[in-house]
Amino acid sequence: MLFYDCSTAPNPRRARMFIAEKGLEIETRDISIAKGEQLAEDFRAINPSATLPVLVTDEGTVLTENLGIAAYLEAQFPEPPLMGRTPDEKGLVLMWNSIVEQHGGAPVAEALRNAHPAFEGRAIPGPAKYAQIPELAQRGVERVERFFAMLENRLKDSANVAGPEFTLADISTFVFVDFARVIKMRIPQENSATLAWFDKVASRHSAQL
Repeated sequence: MLFYDCSTAPNPRRARMFIAEKGLEIETRDISIAKGEQLAEDFRAINPSATLPVLVTDEGTVLTENLGIAAYLEAQFPEPPLMGRTPDEKGLVLMWNSIVEQHGGAPVAEALRNAHPAFEGRAIPGPAKYAQIPELAQRGVERVERFFAMLENRLKDSANVAGPEFTLADISTFVFVDFARVIKMRIPQENSATLAWFDKVASRHSAQL
């Protein structure tokens, strides 16, 4: 297998953590988004969408989305399980992973890419050019505030995001919450359940990578 990573971006970090939690060592190539290496012809020959992460399987299949990469690795290396064991658990993991992508990851990206000068003309990932819309940046900040409130309510009742066990949903949530620092947003100090959960995940080896 061959893993295309970017050490500074949140979505590749999600895959990197998943790989580490599986105890796998996969040949890795770092692609610098800051330098625009994802737009180079040689990388776009692998992934025309010019996004990261990418996993090329031993069979030569190119997987370009976190959920596809996770599903493949979970099927190939089922222990430890990171996407649930029972039908109910599997459903909850995917449900919560989708929730945190839509209500956590997307608004952080919306706020960052529509405001930061580095993303001028690149408000949406990929090779196409999209202008920044300042109103979307403000909306993104407001959505992240609501996401933090939703997460606190969930973690008051659950040890982890999708249930009692650490899963893919925790990886996605942790990465998005941590990355919110780029828009100067952190877990509110009164959100004690979220802060305790965040510290617990941050102590894992995979979170250091």
